[in-house]
Amino acid sequence: MKPVDLDATHILAADHRTVEGLFEQFEKASGSDKKGKLAKQICTELKIHAQIEEEVFYPALKGKIDDDLLKEAWVEHDGAKVLINDIEASSPDDEFFDAKVTVLSEEIKHHVREEEKQQDNMFQQARAADVDLEALGQAMLARKEELKAQADSSGLPPAELATLTA
Repeated sequence: MKPVDLDATHILAADHRTVEGLFEQFEKASGSDKKGKLAKQICTELKIHAQIEEEVFYPALKGKIDDDLLKEAWVEHDGAKVLINDIEASSPDDEFFDAKVTVLSEEIKHHVREEEKQQDNMFQQARAADVDLEALGQAMLARKEELKAQADSSGLPPAELATLTA
């Protein structure tokens, strides 16, 4: 059995790769059934990811990394949540469905760049700060399992905005 990587930044980066792959599949997909299923999967993955970041990761970083970077991440999440809720409430046959998924993909690419790819990013700052990334990772994985179970059984509610008013 392969050991589980508990580093919080590695868990989040793995989520980023999963969603990037789903967006790529969506771009290549044809047929509204396939696009609808992929969009639903993308939205579920992103809602779970945002929730574990907002409940566990971001609070642990408050006061330990650049405050502006954290605030921007919260607002970026809310921008994505508006699109996620709109995509989930619509149908692949709606005129702007594909465009909304494409814009969501672009927003997520930007967010990922700020968290893990640009110079002095959030993940680098978290590693340099006095933060137990393994303990955070354990808490995030536990919460992620709860949310996945909820998504599979009864579905997740619409994403809640934290910084924007709808």
